[in-house]
Amino acid sequence: MSMFKNYLKKLKAPWSKFYKKKEMEIEVEDISIYQMFKNRAIKYKDLTAINYFGRTLTYEEFLRQIDMAAQAFRSQGIRKGDVVTICMPNTPEGVISFYALNKIGALANMIHPLSGEKEIKDYLNSTNSVMLVMIDICYEKIENIIKDTNVYKTIVVSAKDSMPFIMGVGYEIFQGMKIKKPKSSETYLYWKDFMKKALSYEGEYIVSSGKDNAAVILHSGGTTGTPKGIVLSNGNFNALAQQAGIVFKTIKPKDRILAIMPIFHGFGLGVSVHAPFYLGMEVVLVPQFDAKKFDKLIEKNNPQAILGVPTLFEALINTKNDNLDLSRVKVVISGGDTLSTKLNTDINEYLKNHGSEVKISQGFGMTESLAATALAFGDANKDGSIGIPFPGNYFKMVAPGTQEEVKPLEDGEICVSGPTVMIGYLNNEKETNEMLQIHKDGHLWLHTGDIGYMDKDGVIFYRQRLKRMIITSGYNVYPSHVEEVIEEHPAVLKCSVVGMPHKYKVEVAKAYIVLKDGYTPRVKKSIIEHCKKNLAAYSIPYKFEFRKSLPKTLIGKVDIKALQEEAKGVKDNEEK
Repeated sequence: MSMFKNYLKKLKAPWSKFYKKKEMEIEVEDISIYQMFKNRAIKYKDLTAINYFGRTLTYEEFLRQIDMAAQAFRSQGIRKGDVVTICMPNTPEGVISFYALNKIGALANMIHPLSGEKEIKDYLNSTNSVMLVMIDICYEKIENIIKDTNVYKTIVVSAKDSMPFIMGVGYEIFQGMKIKKPKSSETYLYWKDFMKKALSYEGEYIVSSGKDNAAVILHSGGTTGTPKGIVLSNGNFNALAQQAGIVFKTIKPKDRILAIMPIFHGFGLGVSVHAPFYLGMEVVLVPQFDAKKFDKLIEKNNPQAILGVPTLFEALINTKNDNLDLSRVKVVISGGDTLSTKLNTDINEYLKNHGSEVKISQGFGMTESLAATALAFGDANKDGSIGIPFPGNYFKMVAPGTQEEVKPLEDGEICVSGPTVMIGYLNNEKETNEMLQIHKDGHLWLHTGDIGYMDKDGVIFYRQRLKRMIITSGYNVYPSHVEEVIEEHPAVLKCSVVGMPHKYKVEVAKAYIVLKDGYTPRVKKSIIEHCKKNLAAYSIPYKFEFRKSLPKTLIGKVDIKALQEEAKGVKDNEEK
């Protein structure tokens, strides 16, 4: 039993009643991410691990591919401690590379394929990446910046490489031939040729690596909004997998999960890929999500687990497919963004009307804690809550800007301690020390920058980002609450509220609204009346702007930062 685990037992955990005592005493295995996968691959060797457009690989076959890729990386000079950037959507090659690099002790730097040229160059240089695994559609961006980096070799992957043969031919004819690609050379190596390099490599390619070793770099804006590399360990990923094994009791080996969330995101890589492998699930990789065909995707794959952000579930209920059978779905989880009360109700009604007995669970986390630290499940799935901490995690609320814990039911900044908390920000000691603080209790706490409260049972309720809070004439306005009220109006499809500058009140709320079909901005008066009935006067938005759509981030969340920047440019100094 580790000293760390004994020490954590001293912390308050009113939510422990929802777990068995043994479950609360989780001990993270001191092994690498690869070794955890290998252990499960041996156990579930004949079960399907990966499903990509209907082409499947068993755990045994997938492990063999990973081992070959590990040899291939070593043959090309990758050593322990090197950083290799993976710029891939959800394809088998991206996942294979992730585990293969971990096997040889290299770090996987996961980035979005749709990132701009400058962003990619910054990602490569800030991590000192020496090799790149990329989807071929990125080549035109890569050829312009690669000379300004330390990358000496790029492995090129096509979306068709792992597709069934006929589908691959069709893809090449209708899409692949239009993509500009590099010629095979010393600096550009195609995936199939890369894998062949494993056959001639005879050196060592297994590196012993434990739970505390750095393994992965993910990228996020953190609490300040500026891009940062987040260094995560083997233990972070493996702890999440072990926690999933305790929390998701209904999930069994052979069950299927739709891996829609991208692998360059913690929610996608940790929750939708690594944890399901630990559970012996079949991971259906979805490289490109089509909202209009979401129901067809479900019909084709018949998943037992569906995970995504709120906009994904909005897409599902908007498909209006009366014949969709969801009776085999066991787990539905929303994370990455706030789930409004109305959308929560609509989704649960949709699930019930399509044969499912489960309700959607809202989760909470951030990339700095590998995207999932708490979940509303079972008896802890209280309306409007984000549930309870995963076993081994501890939460407390502190007065913003301090380490002083607030009382139950009082709003405070959410702080997290536990085995999924990051090692730190890459080459950024100042912000690491701001985010990771040792409190008087002697424990290391992640200050999330989120506001919430905890009830007497230890169930947590999320308010919003601390940075999003609007202070108008000294009053605290919570945009997420205002959004929720406005979205209850029958004409409103979606609403986002941000702060805008004001001469006398310092800051006031501005609402960006997308209306449902058939409605026009003439309903503004009705929306204002609705606000007057349901909001405190100081919370009512100062301005209402109607849009056909709201800006989205690369993973499908509403881009609050873009709206905030836009609203800051609005100077309206008139009194309301």
